[in-house]
Amino acid sequence: MKHLDKIENLTKEEIQNIIEAAKSFKTGKYANYPTRHAALMFFENSTRTRFSFECALKRLGANVYVFDTAKSSITKGEELFDTINNMSAIGINTFIIRTREENLIEKLKEKNFYKPVHFINAGEGKSSHPTQALLDYFTIIEHLGSVKNKKVVIVGDIKHSRVARSNVALLKKEGADVVCSAPEYFQDNIEGVYYEKNLNNALLGADVVMCLRIQTERLEKEISKDDYIKNYRISKENLPENALLMHPGPVNRDVEITSDVIDSSQGKTILNQAENGVYIRMAILDKIFKEGRI
Repeated sequence: MKHLDKIENLTKEEIQNIIEAAKSFKTGKYANYPTRHAALMFFENSTRTRFSFECALKRLGANVYVFDTAKSSITKGEELFDTINNMSAIGINTFIIRTREENLIEKLKEKNFYKPVHFINAGEGKSSHPTQALLDYFTIIEHLGSVKNKKVVIVGDIKHSRVARSNVALLKKEGADVVCSAPEYFQDNIEGVYYEKNLNNALLGADVVMCLRIQTERLEKEISKDDYIKNYRISKENLPENALLMHPGPVNRDVEITSDVIDSSQGKTILNQAENGVYIRMAILDKIFKEGRI
Protein backbone atom coordinates (compact mmCIF):
# COMPACT_ATOMS: atom_id res chain seq x y z
CA MET A 1 0.00 0.00 0.00
CA LYS A 2 1.39 3.36 -0.98
CA HIS A 3 -1.73 5.46 -0.39
CA LEU A 4 -4.13 6.27 2.43
CA ASP A 5 -7.67 6.26 1.13
CA LYS A 6 -9.99 4.59 3.66
CA ILE A 7 -9.82 3.36 7.25
CA GLU A 8 -11.40 0.11 6.09
CA ASN A 9 -8.25 -0.63 4.05
CA LEU A 10 -5.94 -0.43 7.09
CA THR A 11 -5.22 -3.45 9.25
CA LYS A 12 -5.17 -3.17 13.04
CA GLU A 13 -1.38 -3.54 12.91
CA GLU A 14 -1.07 -0.68 10.42
CA ILE A 15 -3.29 1.52 12.59
CA GLN A 16 -1.17 0.75 15.64
CA ASN A 17 2.02 1.54 13.72
CA ILE A 18 0.63 4.96 12.79
CA ILE A 19 -0.36 5.63 16.43
CA GLU A 20 3.09 4.63 17.72
CA ALA A 21 4.78 6.88 15.16
CA ALA A 22 2.51 9.78 16.16
CA LYS A 23 3.44 9.23 19.81
CA SER A 24 7.12 9.39 18.88
CA PHE A 25 6.70 12.63 16.95
CA LYS A 26 4.78 14.14 19.86
CA THR A 27 7.69 13.38 22.18
CA GLY A 28 10.20 15.03 19.83
CA LYS A 29 11.19 12.43 17.22
CA TYR A 30 12.87 14.10 14.25
CA ALA A 31 12.73 13.26 10.54
CA ASN A 32 13.95 15.17 7.51
CA TYR A 33 12.72 14.77 3.93
CA PRO A 34 14.11 17.68 1.89
CA THR A 35 13.75 15.74 -1.39
CA ARG A 36 10.05 15.05 -0.92
CA HIS A 37 7.50 17.29 -2.64
CA ALA A 38 3.82 17.32 -1.67
CA ALA A 39 0.82 19.21 -3.04
CA LEU A 40 -2.21 20.21 -0.98
CA MET A 41 -5.17 19.92 -3.36
CA PHE A 42 -8.20 21.11 -1.40
CA PHE A 43 -11.35 21.40 -3.50
CA GLU A 44 -13.37 22.15 -0.35
CA ASN A 45 -12.77 24.70 2.38
CA SER A 46 -10.72 23.60 5.37
CA THR A 47 -8.83 25.07 8.30
CA ARG A 48 -7.70 22.31 10.68
CA THR A 49 -6.98 19.58 8.12
CA ARG A 50 -5.23 21.83 5.63
CA PHE A 51 -3.04 23.70 8.10
CA SER A 52 -2.15 20.61 10.12
CA PHE A 53 -1.02 18.85 6.92
CA GLU A 54 1.01 21.91 5.95
CA CYS A 55 2.50 22.12 9.45
CA ALA A 56 3.26 18.37 9.42
CA LEU A 57 5.04 18.63 6.05
CA LYS A 58 7.15 21.57 7.17
CA ARG A 59 8.10 19.87 10.43
CA LEU A 60 9.26 16.90 8.33
CA GLY A 61 11.39 19.18 6.16
CA ALA A 62 9.38 18.40 3.02
CA ASN A 63 8.50 20.87 0.29
CA VAL A 64 4.87 22.05 0.28
CA TYR A 65 2.85 23.33 -2.69
CA VAL A 66 -0.67 24.71 -2.20
CA PHE A 67 -2.81 24.02 -5.26
CA ASP A 68 -5.10 26.94 -6.12
CA THR A 69 -8.04 25.49 -8.06
CA ALA A 70 -9.27 28.89 -9.23
CA LYS A 71 -5.90 29.66 -10.85
CA SER A 72 -5.19 26.18 -12.20
CA SER A 73 -5.57 24.63 -15.63
CA ILE A 74 -8.65 22.79 -14.38
CA THR A 75 -10.54 26.04 -15.00
CA LYS A 76 -9.48 25.69 -18.66
CA GLY A 77 -11.01 22.24 -18.92
CA GLU A 78 -8.03 20.03 -18.04
CA GLU A 79 -8.95 16.75 -16.37
CA LEU A 80 -7.65 16.15 -12.84
CA PHE A 81 -5.68 13.10 -14.00
CA ASP A 82 -3.78 15.21 -16.54
CA THR A 83 -3.17 17.95 -13.99
CA ILE A 84 -1.69 15.48 -11.49
CA ASN A 85 0.26 13.66 -14.20
CA ASN A 86 1.95 16.90 -15.23
CA MET A 87 2.63 17.81 -11.61
CA SER A 88 4.24 14.39 -11.11
CA ALA A 89 6.43 15.01 -14.17
CA ILE A 90 7.54 18.30 -12.61
CA GLY A 91 8.56 16.39 -9.48
CA ILE A 92 5.65 16.44 -7.01
CA ASN A 93 5.23 12.92 -5.67
CA THR A 94 2.59 13.14 -2.91
CA PHE A 95 -0.94 14.50 -3.34
CA ILE A 96 -3.13 15.32 -0.35
CA ILE A 97 -6.67 15.70 -1.63
CA ARG A 98 -9.95 16.97 -0.17
CA THR A 99 -12.96 16.65 -2.45
CA ARG A 100 -16.74 16.40 -2.60
CA GLU A 101 -16.42 13.52 -5.07
CA GLU A 102 -16.88 10.03 -3.66
CA ASN A 103 -14.12 7.44 -4.21
CA LEU A 104 -11.85 9.86 -6.07
CA ILE A 105 -8.69 8.52 -4.40
CA GLU A 106 -9.72 4.95 -5.27
CA LYS A 107 -10.10 5.96 -8.92
CA LEU A 108 -6.83 7.93 -9.03
CA LYS A 109 -4.66 5.24 -7.48
CA GLU A 110 -5.64 2.85 -10.28
CA LYS A 111 -4.39 5.25 -12.97
CA ASN A 112 -1.07 4.90 -14.77
CA PHE A 113 0.94 8.02 -13.93
CA TYR A 114 4.14 9.20 -15.57
CA LYS A 115 6.04 8.83 -12.28
CA PRO A 116 5.16 7.01 -9.02
CA VAL A 117 2.77 9.06 -6.89
CA HIS A 118 1.14 8.73 -3.47
CA PHE A 119 -2.37 9.86 -2.55
CA ILE A 120 -3.69 10.80 0.88
CA ASN A 121 -7.39 11.27 1.53
CA ALA A 122 -7.93 14.53 3.42
CA GLY A 123 -11.72 14.18 3.37
CA GLU A 124 -13.80 12.70 0.58
CA GLY A 125 -17.50 13.31 -0.06
CA LYS A 126 -19.71 12.07 2.77
CA SER A 127 -17.95 8.72 3.04
CA SER A 128 -14.44 8.96 4.46
CA HIS A 129 -11.98 11.09 6.43
CA PRO A 130 -9.32 8.62 7.60
CA THR A 131 -6.84 11.08 9.12
CA GLN A 132 -9.59 12.61 11.29
CA ALA A 133 -10.59 9.17 12.57
CA LEU A 134 -6.95 8.33 13.32
CA LEU A 135 -6.36 11.55 15.26
CA ASP A 136 -9.61 11.02 17.17
CA TYR A 137 -8.52 7.49 18.05
CA PHE A 138 -5.09 8.77 19.10
CA THR A 139 -6.75 11.36 21.35
CA ILE A 140 -9.05 8.81 22.97
CA ILE A 141 -6.28 6.35 23.80
CA GLU A 142 -4.13 9.18 25.18
CA HIS A 143 -6.90 9.92 27.68
CA LEU A 144 -8.46 6.50 28.25
CA GLY A 145 -5.66 4.07 27.33
CA SER A 146 -7.87 2.07 24.98
CA VAL A 147 -11.22 2.15 23.21
CA LYS A 148 -11.94 -1.54 23.78
CA ASN A 149 -15.33 -1.94 25.49
CA LYS A 150 -15.62 1.85 25.88
CA LYS A 151 -18.96 3.45 25.06
CA VAL A 152 -18.55 6.09 22.36
CA VAL A 153 -21.63 8.19 21.60
CA ILE A 154 -21.64 10.08 18.29
CA VAL A 155 -24.18 12.89 18.27
CA GLY A 156 -25.53 14.99 15.43
CA ASP A 157 -25.49 15.10 11.64
CA ILE A 158 -24.53 11.49 10.94
CA LYS A 159 -26.12 11.54 7.49
CA HIS A 160 -23.67 14.01 5.95
CA SER A 161 -20.61 13.12 8.03
CA ARG A 162 -17.52 11.45 6.59
CA VAL A 163 -16.02 11.83 10.07
CA ALA A 164 -18.76 9.64 11.55
CA ARG A 165 -18.30 6.91 8.95
CA SER A 166 -14.52 6.71 9.34
CA ASN A 167 -14.75 6.85 13.12
CA VAL A 168 -17.36 4.09 13.24
CA ALA A 169 -15.17 1.88 11.03
CA LEU A 170 -12.05 2.45 13.14
CA LEU A 171 -13.67 2.35 16.60
CA LYS A 172 -15.61 -0.84 15.90
CA LYS A 173 -12.46 -2.42 14.46
CA GLU A 174 -10.75 -1.64 17.80
CA GLY A 175 -13.58 -3.03 19.94
CA ALA A 176 -15.49 0.09 21.02
CA ASP A 177 -19.24 0.11 21.71
CA VAL A 178 -20.50 2.79 19.31
CA VAL A 179 -23.93 4.38 19.72
CA CYS A 180 -25.27 7.17 17.49
CA SER A 181 -27.87 9.71 18.53
CA ALA A 182 -29.57 11.91 15.96
CA PRO A 183 -32.98 13.06 14.81
CA GLU A 184 -34.42 11.02 11.95
CA TYR A 185 -33.44 13.65 9.38
CA PHE A 186 -29.77 13.19 10.36
CA GLN A 187 -29.77 9.39 10.49
CA ASP A 188 -28.35 7.26 7.72
CA ASN A 189 -27.70 3.61 7.02
CA ILE A 190 -24.23 2.74 8.31
CA GLU A 191 -23.40 -0.93 8.80
CA GLY A 192 -23.26 -1.92 12.45
CA VAL A 193 -24.58 1.41 13.76
CA TYR A 194 -27.20 1.48 16.50
CA TYR A 195 -29.29 4.66 16.83
CA GLU A 196 -30.72 5.91 20.11
CA LYS A 197 -33.01 8.80 19.24
CA ASN A 198 -33.30 9.97 22.86
CA LEU A 199 -30.06 11.81 23.64
CA ASN A 200 -30.27 11.42 27.42
CA ASN A 201 -30.66 7.66 27.07
CA ALA A 202 -27.73 7.55 24.64
CA LEU A 203 -25.45 9.46 27.02
CA LEU A 204 -25.98 7.11 29.96
CA GLY A 205 -22.59 5.58 30.81
CA ALA A 206 -20.80 7.30 27.93
CA ASP A 207 -16.99 7.25 28.06
CA VAL A 208 -16.68 9.48 24.97
CA VAL A 209 -19.16 11.98 23.51
CA MET A 210 -18.29 12.94 19.94
CA CYS A 211 -20.35 15.81 18.51
CA LEU A 212 -20.71 16.55 14.82
CA ARG A 213 -21.30 19.81 13.01
CA ILE A 214 -24.61 20.45 11.27
CA GLN A 215 -23.43 20.57 7.66
CA THR A 216 -25.74 23.25 6.33
CA GLU A 217 -23.89 23.28 2.98
CA ARG A 218 -24.95 19.66 2.36
CA LEU A 219 -28.57 19.81 3.52
CA GLU A 220 -31.20 18.91 0.94
CA LYS A 221 -33.79 20.97 2.82
CA GLU A 222 -33.75 23.40 5.72
CA ILE A 223 -34.05 21.98 9.23
CA SER A 224 -35.18 23.61 12.46
CA LYS A 225 -32.10 24.52 14.49
CA ASP A 226 -34.37 25.27 17.45
CA ASP A 227 -35.61 21.68 17.42
CA TYR A 228 -32.05 20.36 17.16
CA ILE A 229 -30.83 22.59 20.01
CA LYS A 230 -33.72 21.55 22.23
CA ASN A 231 -33.16 17.81 21.76
CA TYR A 232 -29.51 17.25 20.78
CA ARG A 233 -27.30 20.08 22.01
CA ILE A 234 -24.62 19.05 24.51
CA SER A 235 -24.69 21.14 27.68
CA LYS A 236 -23.57 21.01 31.30
CA GLU A 237 -26.94 19.52 32.13
CA ASN A 238 -26.62 16.41 29.94
CA LEU A 239 -22.86 15.85 29.46
CA PRO A 240 -21.65 13.05 31.75
CA GLU A 241 -19.12 14.49 34.20
CA ASN A 242 -16.29 12.11 33.34
CA ALA A 243 -16.95 11.74 29.61
CA LEU A 244 -14.34 12.78 27.07
CA LEU A 245 -15.90 15.51 24.89
CA MET A 246 -14.83 15.65 21.24
CA HIS A 247 -15.71 17.54 18.06
CA PRO A 248 -13.87 17.44 14.69
CA GLY A 249 -14.54 21.16 14.13
CA PRO A 250 -15.53 23.66 13.15
CA VAL A 251 -17.91 24.00 16.11
CA ASN A 252 -21.09 26.01 15.78
CA ARG A 253 -21.15 27.45 19.29
CA ASP A 254 -24.43 27.07 21.16
CA VAL A 255 -25.83 24.81 18.44
CA GLU A 256 -23.95 21.50 18.83
CA ILE A 257 -22.37 22.40 22.18
CA THR A 258 -23.01 25.29 24.55
CA SER A 259 -20.23 27.88 24.79
CA ASP A 260 -19.70 27.32 28.52
CA VAL A 261 -18.96 23.63 27.84
CA ILE A 262 -16.62 24.45 24.95
CA ASP A 263 -14.68 26.81 27.22
CA SER A 264 -14.63 24.39 30.17
CA SER A 265 -11.93 21.85 31.03
CA GLN A 266 -13.89 19.15 29.18
CA GLY A 267 -13.95 21.34 26.08
CA LYS A 268 -10.15 21.46 25.92
CA THR A 269 -10.11 18.00 24.37
CA ILE A 270 -11.36 19.60 21.13
CA LEU A 271 -8.12 21.62 20.94
CA ASN A 272 -6.20 18.49 21.91
CA GLN A 273 -7.68 16.83 18.80
CA ALA A 274 -6.41 19.68 16.61
CA GLU A 275 -2.95 19.38 18.19
CA ASN A 276 -2.84 15.62 17.67
CA GLY A 277 -3.84 16.06 14.02
CA VAL A 278 -0.34 17.36 13.26
CA TYR A 279 1.38 14.32 14.81
CA ILE A 280 -0.94 11.80 13.13
CA ARG A 281 -0.36 13.44 9.75
CA MET A 282 3.38 13.54 10.37
CA ALA A 283 3.22 9.80 11.08
CA ILE A 284 1.30 9.05 7.88
CA LEU A 285 3.59 11.21 5.74
CA ASP A 286 6.69 9.71 7.37
CA LYS A 287 5.56 6.20 6.45
CA ILE A 288 4.79 7.17 2.87
CA PHE A 289 8.03 9.12 2.45
CA LYS A 290 10.14 6.43 4.08
CA GLU A 291 8.57 3.23 2.85
CA GLY A 292 6.31 4.25 -0.01
CA ARG A 293 3.48 2.57 1.83
CA ILE A 294 1.34 2.81 4.97
